[in-house]
Amino acid sequence: MSLPTTCCDVLFPNPIVLASGILGTEAGLLTRVARAGAGGVTSKSASVRPRMGHPNPTVLDWGYGLINAVGLANPGLAAEVAILQEAKTMLKPLNVPLIASIFAETIDEFGRAAAIVSRAQPDLIEVNISCPNVGHELGHPFALDPENAAAVTKAVRNNSDLPIIVKLSPNVTDIVEIGLAAEAAGADAIAAINSVAGMVIDIHAARPILANREGGLSGPAIKPIALRAVYNLYEAVQIPIVGIGGVSSGRDALEMIMAGATLVGVGSAVRQRGVSALGEIATELAHLLDDLGYDSPVSAKGVAHVAR
Repeated sequence: MSLPTTCCDVLFPNPIVLASGILGTEAGLLTRVARAGAGGVTSKSASVRPRMGHPNPTVLDWGYGLINAVGLANPGLAAEVAILQEAKTMLKPLNVPLIASIFAETIDEFGRAAAIVSRAQPDLIEVNISCPNVGHELGHPFALDPENAAAVTKAVRNNSDLPIIVKLSPNVTDIVEIGLAAEAAGADAIAAINSVAGMVIDIHAARPILANREGGLSGPAIKPIALRAVYNLYEAVQIPIVGIGGVSSGRDALEMIMAGATLVGVGSAVRQRGVSALGEIATELAHLLDDLGYDSPVSAKGVAHVAR
């Protein structure tokens, strides 16, 4: 079965895309994931100025997924643009779109970040307003408040003509309110969700394991949270949704699509299944769609919605 999927007028060979933060630091790694069957790839979030991130330990497999507090380490957008330009060139013959992820400390800086990253001409820009593990340095994420989410979206929109995907946080009372605010402010799509805030404690050391104490949960444990967010957003917004969170198989991907996702992000599964995970998930998705009588991902999108 053929799986071409269009999001924000960009054609993806299949709807399974590499999520930000996993193998997104180098052009060669992004291309490697694309060659292994990914429908799209997302770079690691970058900021105007370089960030060292948090001290180790920063990532832990806690048995039901990962918890991380990497702290948005990145080389800064001046260096990132060169990486993205190289990636764009390498990805072109593969016809795999490139999504560039940005974050910032202030609303105005989000605008600067958008202007800088646009020089690389990625296919789309992911606006990361929702990282849960840098509150001590950057303050509360912009995704926690609809006015701030809208203000960031406007700042990015005013500084780039590229399609923008606003990445939302699950750590809110009403994610739909935030999604509607981003949509009204000019977002072309929404990504849901970022990682879930959490903590793991070492009972022998009697202290949190991560150096940052708190971190972001990803992997299978958060899939029901992500599905609920995508499902509720789909009933409220008119723009496409990138469903992210706990997708490890074609079945998981189909659940996301049935909840309303146009694209499906995969991250932590790469650690379990290797670089080929995205291509394998896309193949599994194709077989499931065929077995269930769907002729494309589009025909299955949103079918789980039922009248209350």
